[in-house]
Amino acid sequence: MAILPGSTLGILGGGQLGRMFVTAARNLGYEVIVLDPDANSPAGSLATKHLQAGFSDEASLDYLASHCQVVTTEFENIPAAALRYLSERVAVHPSARALSIAQNRIEEKTFIQSLGLSTSPFIAIQCEQDLAQAGKLEFPAILKTATLGYDGKGQVVCETPSAIADAYAQLRTDCVLEQRIDLQKEISIVLGRNRSGDSFCFPVAENEHVNGILDVTTVPADISTDLETKAKQAAIKIADGLDYCGVLTVEFFISTSGQLLVNEIAPRPHNSGHYTLDACYCSQFEQQVRMICDLPGGDSALHTPVAMLNLLGDLWPQKGIPAWGEIFKMNKAKLHLYGKKQARPGRKMGHINFLQENTLLARQQLNQARFLLDQ
Repeated sequence: MAILPGSTLGILGGGQLGRMFVTAARNLGYEVIVLDPDANSPAGSLATKHLQAGFSDEASLDYLASHCQVVTTEFENIPAAALRYLSERVAVHPSARALSIAQNRIEEKTFIQSLGLSTSPFIAIQCEQDLAQAGKLEFPAILKTATLGYDGKGQVVCETPSAIADAYAQLRTDCVLEQRIDLQKEISIVLGRNRSGDSFCFPVAENEHVNGILDVTTVPADISTDLETKAKQAAIKIADGLDYCGVLTVEFFISTSGQLLVNEIAPRPHNSGHYTLDACYCSQFEQQVRMICDLPGGDSALHTPVAMLNLLGDLWPQKGIPAWGEIFKMNKAKLHLYGKKQARPGRKMGHINFLQENTLLARQQLNQARFLLDQ
């Protein structure tokens, strides 16, 4: 049964993704309760109610269960046990199973391969004896923590097999050793899947990273129709394999030989999907609301080519704010700031969507804006 406007939705996590979910839900007429330990939570400031507590706080989870018709999550590092606890009393999407698979790179890659999909060659490193398997891979390779790694954190590049032991000692946790591929480009698919198993894919996004953090997303991606179809089919296969409900993101590598490899999954809206706020008929956040509330899927088609620039705290001067006035002068440039109180290097503070007749013009305007903001 559909959960209609006027109902109350819950979300675990109060960062920028939660903030944009709250905005979409409130625009559709829902009340929203945010659970997040940060007193200055960007999502909490816009919510109907902000529960300032840890994600495992049972009193707060009980409050969500008794006041919400459905609960969702902002990011994948929420304790899966909290979702299992909630699911005994209230609908929870995504499921604890989906979250736990996405939280562990070993489980994630094993699951993806079990579906017949390709990943970069890898081996699990869970003890020193596993280091002996490194010879199965070509080098250089990347040692990544199995859990809690994001935006390039928890990763060490190993140029030779002899470097792995030191890298493993440095990370001091379960890891995956992943063969680095000859990369042509990176893409992602954001999709919504409802309780009935219907999926709604947004257009393929082409992504560029700097120091492991997303820098620019361009849509439509410059890839063949065949690769676009394969990527969407793979994303839907993963969502079906998880029996997923909500918004799911699948990141891919495309090798220089044209091979499509699944990099990782994110059981939530995604930084690379922020373009949907201005360039699609339905945003990824409205789609998240629609999916978890069992509403009809929104139109995920692109209506305008777009380039998205991620805004990190590095742009903020020692005193004052960036030159937003220059951005407001730009035709069809859409600024989104996340309401974070403190800027610091590497922290995601906002993004700008540049809408134009084609991606070349959008990228040109993006580059102009980057130059102006760097002054």
